[in-house]
Amino acid sequence: MTGPMPLTLASIRQAPKAVLHDHLDGGLRPATVLELATQCGYDQLPASDAESLGRWFRDAADSGSLERYLETFTHTVAVMQTPEGLRRVARECALDLAADGVVYAEVRFAPEQHLERGLTLDEVVEHTLAGFREGADLAAEAGTPIRMTCLLTAMRHAARSLEIAELAVRFRDRGVGGFDIAGAEAGYPPSRHLDAFEYMHANCAHVTIHAGEAFGLPSIHEAVAFCGCDRLGHGVRITDDIFDSDTPVPASGPEGGSLRHHRGSRWHRNSDTATGAEPRLGLVANYVRDKRIPLELCPSSNVQTGAVPSLDKHPFDLLARLRFRVTVNTDNRLMSDTDMSREMGKLVDTFGYGWSDLERFTINAMKSAFIPFPERLRIIDEVIKPGYAVLLG
Repeated sequence: MTGPMPLTLASIRQAPKAVLHDHLDGGLRPATVLELATQCGYDQLPASDAESLGRWFRDAADSGSLERYLETFTHTVAVMQTPEGLRRVARECALDLAADGVVYAEVRFAPEQHLERGLTLDEVVEHTLAGFREGADLAAEAGTPIRMTCLLTAMRHAARSLEIAELAVRFRDRGVGGFDIAGAEAGYPPSRHLDAFEYMHANCAHVTIHAGEAFGLPSIHEAVAFCGCDRLGHGVRITDDIFDSDTPVPASGPEGGSLRHHRGSRWHRNSDTATGAEPRLGLVANYVRDKRIPLELCPSSNVQTGAVPSLDKHPFDLLARLRFRVTVNTDNRLMSDTDMSREMGKLVDTFGYGWSDLERFTINAMKSAFIPFPERLRIIDEVIKPGYAVLLG
């Protein structure tokens, strides 16, 4: 090559990628859901063939409501209640990510949701980690090595978060990288789980929190100020604290004038040559940017759940231009009918990104990974940078 490789879906698949926000129970193969349902006697699936079932998951998730979106997980979780089911889903997850060019992945799930057939929390984690190891070994044999890390999630509406935090610390030397809370945000603020976060901090363990997806700035404020999260799961509503340059920044809390949906603002991608002044940041947004708290943005999912109205109004580009630490993620590959290559491709098509942008987003993710610094540095220097150097020509 004498120049950059053209940016196509096929060429993006060749790029090394890092994903920090991918749900195990949101990434099953439709055919696997059907087979596991038959094996475990689950007869509530809404379709009987893989193509129709995959389409149902995508259509059901396109409701524009986080609550409705979460209902789709009833079926995937139902077939992940046995050792065989957990191992298979984890194994296939690693293989599917590796086949898409992902070289580092953090995949999360909620162990408390997989106890219906008598497994203990420890057994659930053991079988899942075994599946990840099997998948990573098979991927390496196929010439697509991947480093898998597991995150343990507690459901924010339940009362087992401390127990899950203890589980995460217990398994952190065996493949678990950190702790998360997830579920409907409204009415279940992260501060309800302070004892779990305090336990993680006392044990020098990593924390990410679903915040600022379906609920606004208060959720993000609690996650960073009270719970001390290392990363923000989604965090798109940080734009509630970013304002047009003509709008006074409120002393506390978002008010009218925020750039929640910034398309059409005087400030845009070409603002370095435009006349408009750069937006103004409130206290929370400034803190998140100054502290380099990574944002685990999931473009397709954020549109599906109604966090943003459309992809062209997603704040990804605004946040990238303001130099927040943005990362690209899949969230739920089954429900969004997506993978990392397609998420990156959508951002390229929507915002005009090039290879250097995709490399920056990937390095952002790798810098933010919940593994030791030498490992992060090795993957950046030995895998990501050389991989993009080839694509950049």
